Amino acid sequence: MNKPVKIRIWSDYVCPFCMLAEGPLEEAAEGLDVEIEWMPFELRPHPHPTLRPEDAYLPAIWQRAVYPMARRMGVDITLPTVSPQPYTRLAFEGYQYAVAQGRGAEYTARMFRAFFQEDRDLGQTDVLVRLAEEIGLDGAAFRTALDDGTYGAAHQDALREAAAHRIQSVPTLLVGDTRIEGVPGVAQLRKAILDAQAAQDGQDAVHGAACSVDGGC
Repeated sequence: MNKPVKIRIWSDYVCPFCMLAEGPLEEAAEGLDVEIEWMPFELRPHPHPTLRPEDAYLPAIWQRAVYPMARRMGVDITLPTVSPQPYTRLAFEGYQYAVAQGRGAEYTARMFRAFFQEDRDLGQTDVLVRLAEEIGLDGAAFRTALDDGTYGAAHQDALREAAAHRIQSVPTLLVGDTRIEGVPGVAQLRKAILDAQAAQDGQDAVHGAACSVDGGC
């Protein structure tokens, strides 16, 4: 039986382009056997200062790049007013809890919508707990995991993996041997998936071609 093609996509919950990558990812994967794993990456980890929407940088990049791309893709997205933007370590520890409960993808999607469509502060424990409950997670257990730092080590392991892959910007996708940085085009991503599937099929064929002591060749 063929294995699904694994797609890993590094993202940060405060990166609008990561949310915009959801649509092409879903479209490119339609009808294909893929396994999508969202991978944590903190663009501005503590103690580095996070960005402020009232400063010049964020409104400029949103007007120049985010809003035009969102309009082309038909995605409802707005520059959040939360200032300064939240650190995402806590939200990512919550992600590790969600992964352990089999809800990682749902959690990621909820974080994007909470920040970019509902202007919610993802740095606040109470906000994260409510969002977790909305996707069916146990709010009390989730809060305890955040308060106790239960998944802090798992998050740090994820960050070390990002460093090992030299992730410096998000979104970054790995599809087999193909690396795509930035919001992927549907055709580009679908080709990468098909190429990865073909490579896997070729490896399976090579592994299956063997002589045995009992049966000869």
